[in-house]
Formats: sequence, C-alpha cells, structure tokens
Amino acid sequence: MTDAPTPKVHIWVDADACPAVIKEILFRAAERAGIEMTLVANHWLRTPPSRFIRSIQVPPGLDVADSVIVERVQPGDLVVTQDIPLAALVLDKKAVALNPRGDLYTPNNMAERLSMRNFMEELRGAGVQTGGPPPLHARDKQAFAAQLDRWLAKRSAR
Repeated sequence: MTDAPTPKVHIWVDADACPAVIKEILFRAAERAGIEMTLVANHWLRTPPSRFIRSIQVPPGLDVADSVIVERVQPGDLVVTQDIPLAALVLDKKAVALNPRGDLYTPNNMAERLSMRNFMEELRGAGVQTGGPPPLHARDKQAFAAQLDRWLAKRSAR
C-alpha cells in the first residue's frame, strides 16, 4: 500500500498593499520550503530569481487582483492579505487567510471583522477621518513569521 501523494499547496499574496518586509519573509520561506508562491498586483513587482516565486500583473480596477486570487486558490492554500472581504472569500474556498500582522482570519472571527470593516467604511463615507492602519512593528513581523512557520510545519507534517 502506498501513501497518497501530498496535495501541492500554494501561497498567494495580495501584493498591492503587502509591506515589503513581509514579502521578504515570504520570499525566504517559499525558497526554503520549496513552495510555489504567486504575488498578484495591478502594478509590476520585482521578485527575486527563483523557480518557486512568480508574479501576476493584473489590469487596474476594483478587486481585479482579488478576483484572480479567488479564481485560482485551492483548499489548503495560503493567502496573505489585509483585505477582509477577500479573506472571507478565501475561507469559503477552504483556504487559509493570514494578514501581514500575523492575524489568522477564521470562520469564528470573520463576521466581526466584516462588521467592523463595514462600520469604518460607513464612517469614511460620512466624512469621518478614521486614519489608516498603524505602522508595522517588529512584533507584527514576528507574529507573521510565526504564523507562516506554523502553516509551513503543518504542510510538511502531511
């Protein structure tokens, strides 16, 4: 009896808003683990020479990159995004969604996150200045790297 082959997983990066330092962590991890990674953005991206790393440039437009990711993501894949509606769609496809601060999006926290996002959107629509996200700190990078390592470890344990 032979073991069934381990399904190939893929890392997808919603790269338009992904911080450069997080991309660097992802580049090293993809190379180290031998996992294919695709960055999707509506502008040209520089990627290191690697047989595992590539990028897709999509036309400008609302949610074009998101649509490409959702169309291609498979169960078990990892999607790195700050976009909460994209994360919800990724979870619906049984993939894993992680934001660049190391927070996993889960079915348990998605409704609350969508609610808060919609509330903030309403405030901005009413002219209230809500500010942007706080700067990325060293602890955020560490939290992201730790979550990524946990996801990679689960893949190699299969």
